[in-house]
Amino acid sequence: MKTSPLQLLRYLFLLTAATLAVLGILTFVRIGAAPQMAALYAFYALLIFIDAAIMLFCAFQIHKKKKNIYRLAVVILALNILLTIFDQFGLPDLLFLLLNLITLIILFIGRKEINPA
Repeated sequence: MKTSPLQLLRYLFLLTAATLAVLGILTFVRIGAAPQMAALYAFYALLIFIDAAIMLFCAFQIHKKKKNIYRLAVVILALNILLTIFDQFGLPDLLFLLLNLITLIILFIGRKEINPA
């Protein structure tokens, strides 16, 4: 059974959004360990949840085959990759980077089907 690039992209965007939601929750949990950093952790968590919301939006809009949705998906994935590289880099960062990179590659490979214009 062959999965279309659109369906695969939807799954990858949903997986990325779920990962980001977990990271956002874990960031809120860190507030208890360092109350003096509460504002900073809350800001980071807000940014993570916004990223997750954009990923969800892309997951449910990518099938509409609009140029703006395609561009938004490329930009958000590229930002995720760049921001992951310029952070303290460990195994979780590598896994998140690979997830975003695979999604971006599939997005480029299937661009004729996703963005026919």
